[in-house]
Amino acid sequence: MTSRSLRIAVLCPHFAPDTAPTGVVMTRLVHELAALGHEVHVVTSLPWYARHRIEPDWENVTWRTRTVVEPWGSVARLDPYAGSDKRNLWRRALGFVGFSVTAAVAGSRVARGQRLDAVLVMSPPLTLGVSGWFVSRLRRAPLVVNIQDVFPDAAVESGAITNRLVIAAARRLERWVYGRAEVVTVLSEDLAENVRAKVPRQRAWRVRTIPNFVDVEAIRPADRITSYRRELGIDDRPVVMYAGNVGFSQSLDSMIVAARALPDVWFVINGDGAARPDLEQRAHGLANLVFGDYQPAERLSEVLATGDVHAVLLKSGLGRVSVPSKTYSIMAAGRPIIAAIDADTEVTRLVSESSGGMCVPPDDADAFVDAVRSLVGDPERRGAMGRDARRHVESEASPTAVAEAYATVLSSPGARPDPGL
Repeated sequence: MTSRSLRIAVLCPHFAPDTAPTGVVMTRLVHELAALGHEVHVVTSLPWYARHRIEPDWENVTWRTRTVVEPWGSVARLDPYAGSDKRNLWRRALGFVGFSVTAAVAGSRVARGQRLDAVLVMSPPLTLGVSGWFVSRLRRAPLVVNIQDVFPDAAVESGAITNRLVIAAARRLERWVYGRAEVVTVLSEDLAENVRAKVPRQRAWRVRTIPNFVDVEAIRPADRITSYRRELGIDDRPVVMYAGNVGFSQSLDSMIVAARALPDVWFVINGDGAARPDLEQRAHGLANLVFGDYQPAERLSEVLATGDVHAVLLKSGLGRVSVPSKTYSIMAAGRPIIAAIDADTEVTRLVSESSGGMCVPPDDADAFVDAVRSLVGDPERRGAMGRDARRHVESEASPTAVAEAYATVLSSPGARPDPGL
């Protein structure tokens, strides 16, 4: 841990009160860095994730009031240029570019007249890496890029991007950003191997693994009969829940197949995303499959407690380019996980090592149904798995430890890590 107080600029797409999982991660990281004595200046978007448009309470925020001074630094909020149609990838790409351009301008102006010690950027969007590079060069500070999902690999594997020219351009941008960062941090060794293969061998040591964390104080095991269950209109029968982004990377058709096969079990898909309209259409007529919307962050523990079993699903081939950030939160809530993800990847290792659930092959709806049937019929086994999952995150995912790891990287990005650690 560094003993020197740092002044850090953070560029990220989401920040509290936005509800995006990556926003929750970055918000806690900023506050933990502040608790360690560092000054942090955040450049982010106005809250928009839940409805894919700026939240009503923030629509009339003026340029003059979009930057708020905090005891630990400041938060500058920008227009995300978000379109209402999440399936329009070109519109979303233009929105990312627009936000990244304004973020570069805003980032160059934080803590004006003072020295910056580091610039920390979260990706996706990868275009924000260009913004971070611009700010880092202008302010003569090292650039650290945090990768939550490897782009464009995740989008290509899921079929969200198929245009060869777009893919080629995105891969060139990806390597350009990696090549200009002093350090690239990733969430798992799977992601680290992916990124190291894209940088020169002599720069491979600059790719570091720092996992996300979970707030085990805010997210605790709770009674399964919640107010949220009543809001969804479901009774006390077992609930299998998917909570998170409803996008093209997730094999959520397995939830539909399972709902048809197990009519006495509730299935809840809680969240929003580009794939939700089509998924709702395919699930039409299934009385035991319910869709819920994103809830405020303060209700996360209650939402997770509503599920007796949680599903973490990624399409085949995505296990090494994406790590669902909700996995730790589910474990903190003391609920078992059915992970339908590529074998020998971060999530399957986590579930196996913690004894916190079951792993099945991705895109295998029959195997998923069998796992659901096994767990919903055995409350004692579910309880034991949930307790094991909770114990694991309490010992392995401390927010303070993760923040200290980031502080070490940000204070000395040019220092090679100790191979013994």
